[in-house]
Amino acid sequence: MKRSLPYLLIIVGSLIYSVGLNAFIVGNQLAEGGFVGISIVLLYKLSIPIGASFLVLNIPVLILGWRFFGREFSIKTILGVLAVSLFTVITQHFAVHVNDRLLAALYGGVICGAGLGIIFRSGGTTGGVDILARIARHYFNHSMGRLMFASDVVVIALVAIVINMETAMYSLVALYVASRMIDSVIEGFSASRAAMIISDQPEQIADRIHNDMGRGTTLLHGQGGYTRDQKLVVYCVVSRDEVVRLQQLVHDVDDRAFVVLNDVNDVLGEGFTR
Repeated sequence: MKRSLPYLLIIVGSLIYSVGLNAFIVGNQLAEGGFVGISIVLLYKLSIPIGASFLVLNIPVLILGWRFFGREFSIKTILGVLAVSLFTVITQHFAVHVNDRLLAALYGGVICGAGLGIIFRSGGTTGGVDILARIARHYFNHSMGRLMFASDVVVIALVAIVINMETAMYSLVALYVASRMIDSVIEGFSASRAAMIISDQPEQIADRIHNDMGRGTTLLHGQGGYTRDQKLVVYCVVSRDEVVRLQQLVHDVDDRAFVVLNDVNDVLGEGFTR
């Protein structure tokens, strides 16, 4: 079951993506980026079904993906391509017509981005620009969402020329929202905060965090950059709803303590996701 879970998630992600695509993007005469965007243009101008043109366009890219990433990745990508091609046909009548195209772009971006994020997090892609973005990510270490957004701008320019500028502008909004959603799903929604606490009473603060909040801490050795004094820095991770409590606790022990809070993603371990 554990080995088959990524393949199941790719299918689920493809379904979510196809629903968002047909319901809000195609349903409101918007466009997409990548090969799907090209397929949408072909649908609007030549009435060629998205699933058919998307499948044909992906054949050379799938060959490229097999060469760069091997058998397992290619199998997952083929599954993603086939699933999206099939589900875009099945859900083609799921249109949700709204009067505000900006609203359609926002909802379409969120749902499509969530579906693509699930696919990417499961180790697959939907072919096309997804494979090119993954190759670029491998060599340049940029987030997939931003890489896809940059490459999709080219397709949106084509939409502006072939369809009209207004459609291209709304579609660009949907693409941006989708890119942010993809990164959020891949990297994890930031539900926790990491705190670094610099104080003259680090042990007392750590004890209060242990006893009052039930959270673990780590004492890091630090040195003051100006004074050169040796200090212990308290490091801990808490949930968002515990931040105010942590700040109050630190203030009660040492009202001159220096506290730095950062968003953290995918926290694993006791008290958090396992």
